[in-house]
Amino acid sequence: MLKGLDPYLTPALLKALAEMGHSDRIALVDRNFHAYSGWGDVIDLPHSTVADVLKAILQVFPIDASPGDPVIHMLTDDGAEGPALDGCRAIWNAAEGRTVDDKGVLRHGDDGFYAQAARAYITVQTGETLPYACFLIPKGLV
Repeated sequence: MLKGLDPYLTPALLKALAEMGHSDRIALVDRNFHAYSGWGDVIDLPHSTVADVLKAILQVFPIDASPGDPVIHMLTDDGAEGPALDGCRAIWNAAEGRTVDDKGVLRHGDDGFYAQAARAYITVQTGETLPYACFLIPKGLV
């Protein structure tokens, strides 16, 4: 047990975040995402929301500020932004003290969310009930 750490920062999650290098991505996904379908390592936080885990992660994790390396978020099937996006944008902008670039992509396709998520360093699956609450966050520099 460590003092001062958010309880969502489990030992497995802290280890993965520390191991990641610059521009590696964490996939932070909702409960509907098929995280155990060959995506690699999964950290399951079923009693959490995406917003709660995002707040915890951003206490220790810098988001990349490089041009052309935005946070990727999943769009709805009709191309609209998901219902969790505005709240998450506010969280990452506040944590970074700047406007973080983000880009929406559809689920399918060669450059879709699923294809990009397959290359994520780690997948963190939450118990988020809002649909399309899936993000790929690139690690920045300290």
